[in-house]
Amino acid sequence: MDRYPRDMTGYGANPPRVEWPGGAKIAVQIVLNYEEGGENNILHGDPASEAFLSEITGAQPWPGQRHWNMESLYEYGSRAGFWRIHRMLSDLPVTVYGVATALARAPEQVAAMKQAGWEIASHGLKWIEHKDMSEDVERAQMAEAIRLHTEVTGDAPRGWYTGRCSNNTVRLAAETGQFAYVADSYADDLPYWVRVGGHDQLIMPYTMDCNDMRFGIQAGFTNGGQFESYLKDSFDYLYEEGQGGRPAILSIGLHCRIVGRPGRAAALRRAIEHMQAHEGVWFATRLQIAEHWAKAHPPRKSLRPCEMSREEFVAAFGGIFEHSPWIAEGAHALELGPTHDSAAGVHNALARVFRAASEEQRLGVLNAHPDLAGKLAAAGKLTAESTAEQAAAGLDLLTDEERATFQKLNVEYVDKHGFPFIIAVRDNTKASILEAFHRRIDNDRATEFAEACRQVERIAELRLQEALAT
Repeated sequence: MDRYPRDMTGYGANPPRVEWPGGAKIAVQIVLNYEEGGENNILHGDPASEAFLSEITGAQPWPGQRHWNMESLYEYGSRAGFWRIHRMLSDLPVTVYGVATALARAPEQVAAMKQAGWEIASHGLKWIEHKDMSEDVERAQMAEAIRLHTEVTGDAPRGWYTGRCSNNTVRLAAETGQFAYVADSYADDLPYWVRVGGHDQLIMPYTMDCNDMRFGIQAGFTNGGQFESYLKDSFDYLYEEGQGGRPAILSIGLHCRIVGRPGRAAALRRAIEHMQAHEGVWFATRLQIAEHWAKAHPPRKSLRPCEMSREEFVAAFGGIFEHSPWIAEGAHALELGPTHDSAAGVHNALARVFRAASEEQRLGVLNAHPDLAGKLAAAGKLTAESTAEQAAAGLDLLTDEERATFQKLNVEYVDKHGFPFIIAVRDNTKASILEAFHRRIDNDRATEFAEACRQVERIAELRLQEALAT
């Protein structure tokens, strides 16, 4: 059975309750990409020169040739830009995304990173595209990146970010079991867990909007003021959300050869000073955030309906629509994915099958529902779900007079409409159920059929919320 692998829901309307250290309203995470000396270059055994993220907008690779201007633009990052940013940020926690071959060509810069206490995460072996790379080659390059990184810095990397990645990258990084976090995602403002090959991997989403890379693309930033304004607006909005009880992370992406230019560095400095002027701001490395998250929000073992076999799915959800397992069978055949691994997700799939069914099939579902406080209830022959639902509204504790009233209404309703009166009793009390009974019994059949179908869906929704509460 094909499944849609993307999770389009994430935390949804109810993200986890985040408590940053010290009660901070926001976590600010600064990344400095160190790529200079690891970019495409025939000196590095690559087929062509670099063409990405430089002052030469729209540059094209030069096959078999060195590109002197491109090389010197990258060299600015290592020779001047890095040191300007290091002077500015050496007192702050910073995560370096270090390309292993670039780090190997930068002994003084690596020493400065370590002296500042910066985290040095892996940015891959080389700063090249991976989209067309075979899985075996990418796996081998990842292993070599880890080996070389450890040799050059003295410590194995705890974080991974390829950037110019493939669809295999996150899985391959997770399979190493090496990383406290993988950052090849832009999908959220908070970390989240993914299950890869039996291993829970923490994903620490990165950013492409609060990123100086937008100076190197068309329709990006054209002056430092735009960058500064965007960083401040992003910070202010997230800080306001944090004050309202929803703290998140502001990720900032920097490159030595880009923001290291004086006009851009000035804008960055003003933005950082703006953030430092606020109370309750936690500046942290990505590793510090990842370790905090893993302790405060460890992976949870939860039901994964999209991974169930047909038999497992029907066994779990075949009774959600009363005595109608065919609805669960139809739902399992839909394009399910991680976004369906919730009460809302499973309910949507089941309800789609119910809504698409013929009127005769839906009538069968309605008729599968028992009368309220009827003979089946009196005989103790209701399903466990129906028994609990009717009891929740006090229908198991009726007086003889109340029971007679319900049974009289049941008969009249079925005689008129051809199916039992259905209402989501968990949304109601005994009094409101009786009021609805008296009000709805005089509806025409079409109106009442539509209302009964809506109530059936609501009953299913409530059952799923209880079943998947964890």
